[in-house]
Amino acid sequence: MGQINFARLKRCMSRAKQGGELTIGFFGGSITQDCAASVHRNCYACRVFRWWESAFPEARFHYVNGGIGGTSSHFGVARAAPDLLMYQPDFVVVDFSVNDIENELRQETYEGLLRRILSWPSAPAIVLLNNVYYDTGYSDQDCHNELGNWYSLPHVSIRDTVYRRMLAGEFTRTQLTADGLHPNDLGHELIAAEIAALLERVKAQMEVSEEEAPLPVPMTANAYEYARRLTIREVSPVLSGFRADSEEKSGHLDCFKNGWIGHRPGDSIQFAVEASCIAVQYRKTIQRPALSAELVSDGDTGHPVFLDGNFHEDWGDCLFLEPVLHHGLFGKHTIKITVTDAPAENLTPFYLLSLIIA
Repeated sequence: MGQINFARLKRCMSRAKQGGELTIGFFGGSITQDCAASVHRNCYACRVFRWWESAFPEARFHYVNGGIGGTSSHFGVARAAPDLLMYQPDFVVVDFSVNDIENELRQETYEGLLRRILSWPSAPAIVLLNNVYYDTGYSDQDCHNELGNWYSLPHVSIRDTVYRRMLAGEFTRTQLTADGLHPNDLGHELIAAEIAALLERVKAQMEVSEEEAPLPVPMTANAYEYARRLTIREVSPVLSGFRADSEEKSGHLDCFKNGWIGHRPGDSIQFAVEASCIAVQYRKTIQRPALSAELVSDGDTGHPVFLDGNFHEDWGDCLFLEPVLHHGLFGKHTIKITVTDAPAENLTPFYLLSLIIA
């Protein structure tokens, strides 16, 4: 589409300069959450928030961080309202460029997320952040920035800035990150500096009038813009052995709550939903060995889907998303999940978190 449009961002800055009250939001995965920063205050999101406070001391700002480690834009679009948008943000940094790599639906789910934010009544300004794997230079930024350009959104690439500086010898990899992905305090500082540099350039031109770009037609099939997440709060499946988790969440990072628990082989749970896209979200746990399950969609027992409850990495339990139906026939569908036979007793229970439907 056309060139990058800064009208929304300039409007935010104008309101801030006039002493307004604004909400600054951040939405993404573990880097946004603050992973590997020594304290939350040192993560890039907090640093960018402080840029707003310093640049516009007349204004009052509120901080919202909707980062959840190990999650993609597929989960992001379904949780955008409760974890970000209900706070009526005026400015949002969106960061899924390393988390979407294993999300096979990433361009369509990312577009759904962008449209969800752009269409929200508070009309937030968006900046896309593209993080990077420092060992390989890999990032999903080309896929995401294609959408960014379609919607005339500014984007900040860490691959094209901090990572290139590292390759040029200005930093070693270990000076920026211990594991090749999650930045340490210096890495977070450099990420924040790149975003702040963009904001400074816009601030210097904020008096130059710019007309807001209209929302274009979708670039993809855009089935996920109105994706919904179904937990025990939104749906009542048929339980046979499974039980609803009665523990209350203490916040969006208290992830493994409001789901259903299968304790024994043979426990089952069945949903009836109306959708054309369905994904099942369950826990893969490092507390191995764990129970696993088998999923049957629309009674098709000849093509079950195996849901492995064991996580074979060591960074913590994973909010895993298994797509079951993508661009299917819109209508009523049944999903039955049954805990499979186990070779031992006292295994970690199978935890089903939600269905995500669109």
